[in-house]
Amino acid sequence: MKLRFFIALLLTFTSAMAQDKVEFSGNFQSIAQFYDKDDKIGANTVVYQKFKSSTDAFLFLNAGFKGYDFTVRYDLFNNSPLLNPLGVYSKQGLGFWQLSKNVGDLNITAGYFYDQFGTGLVFRAYEERLLGLDFAIQGLRLKYNYKNLRIKAFSGQQKGNINSSDRFTISPQAVSGANAEYGFKLFKKLSFDFGSAIVNRTLDQTTMNSLASAINLQPLATRFIPKYNVYSVTNYGSIGYKNIRLFGEYVYKTREAIKNQNGDLFINRDGNILFTSLGYSRSNLGKKKQFSFGANVQYKRTENFNFRTAPQEILNFGMISYLPSITRQNTYRLLARYNHVVQLLGEEAYQADLLITPKRGTTISLNASQVHSLKSNGRLPNKPKKLFHELYGDVQHKVNKNFKFKLGLQSIFYDQQRFEQKDTTYPDVHALTPFFEITYKLNKKTSLRVEAQYMETKQDLGSFVNGVVELNYAPHWSISVGDMVNTAPHRSFTSTIPSEIIHYYSGFVGYTSGPTVLSLAYIKQVQGVNCTGGICRVEPAFSGVRFSLSTSF
Repeated sequence: MKLRFFIALLLTFTSAMAQDKVEFSGNFQSIAQFYDKDDKIGANTVVYQKFKSSTDAFLFLNAGFKGYDFTVRYDLFNNSPLLNPLGVYSKQGLGFWQLSKNVGDLNITAGYFYDQFGTGLVFRAYEERLLGLDFAIQGLRLKYNYKNLRIKAFSGQQKGNINSSDRFTISPQAVSGANAEYGFKLFKKLSFDFGSAIVNRTLDQTTMNSLASAINLQPLATRFIPKYNVYSVTNYGSIGYKNIRLFGEYVYKTREAIKNQNGDLFINRDGNILFTSLGYSRSNLGKKKQFSFGANVQYKRTENFNFRTAPQEILNFGMISYLPSITRQNTYRLLARYNHVVQLLGEEAYQADLLITPKRGTTISLNASQVHSLKSNGRLPNKPKKLFHELYGDVQHKVNKNFKFKLGLQSIFYDQQRFEQKDTTYPDVHALTPFFEITYKLNKKTSLRVEAQYMETKQDLGSFVNGVVELNYAPHWSISVGDMVNTAPHRSFTSTIPSEIIHYYSGFVGYTSGPTVLSLAYIKQVQGVNCTGGICRVEPAFSGVRFSLSTSF
């Protein structure tokens, strides 16, 4: 049906080209992986044992004609581990199509769309290809902009369904919502922005029958009557005065069936989120006008806010809302090894950032974050428990036009049992990681970059050292080699990885020509939590060759 619809629209545009100009644009992305089984690091899932290779590819095309915009994306998955890292998936077809038209101040969109209300705490339709996530909504969306007023409304169904192995299916549950935002200024330096939104999800009869059957099998004291409809409402706003900006948001979700912490019972709970941030920045200070600094503090409290297309959905399936982690997003390999994973049933998170530039060419970054479980309030019997804690600091300095460096230190506390659903043989992780990075320009086109980190810990797999040497030759070539070594191995009683020093080698060659980027890499990657854009999942170890290609036109 989708393919016939696409062909009909394509013929319409082709016919129109004979009379008027059609503008085309698009992009292409592909990742091919070839698996080299390595029992020593645990790279021995089904793709290593049977399938040996995988390919994921996405072709995005957009055509514009007389104010109409038609967008289509063709998805290909061959032996893909994106949906399930421990399995494979093979299918291809239209993964996204959209027809959009502006009528004055009104935009009408039919088909699939990505969007969000406010910060996304109540609704966000998005994709993260590297994690195999695609939460597009298929339906109808209206957007109206008039001066400082912005209104959105939609109704449709979310892409994907945990009960189906087909990535191209649509969830049977109906999702609808509306959002309004308004901004204004009272004085030149005093501004206000406010917004409200509501989202409704309705269960289909099949899902309700399954849910009711599961609840009826629970102990009598825990049973309840589930509801077809749930509503989530948010109110948010910010006030800006000169260099200060205060933001606040409160989200409330009506009572519905959600899984408990152990995932073995449904409970009947309403939910809420409180989020606030305060930022301040100044620049061009001091006699030489070189001193500047910025500070930002954030707080988020989450309680029973598991908002999905169906209560039975688990892991990263069926997520209607987007709850980012209030912790630092690290990029270095060892610093990013232990990431906080948002606890939808309850957590309290704090974060503070400080950025100081004492003089031109020197920057100091400081960050502190902590997450703990909620305090007991009658409904939450557990005492508060620290789940995650990070202290981070670095200094970046540009010595001259050819040489710059970065030095830093990270301290981590990580509840591995909670975040990775592991047994009691895996204690809390305490890790201390110093690191540095040096970049030296050999000439106008060539630069050399060296980075190194050492993570000291006596938990999980033990201590690691990671080093990378990268040579860049502008504007085309980038070459790097690296090694992450498990220098002080530690193993739990249930670990299948041998207790010995293990090397995780990597090599990379990248070539850029205009909008086209190609890369070929050999990678050995330790198992752990992989995060992109605040969304995390536990992935097995990887060993093999990865080829990627991306371009736009």
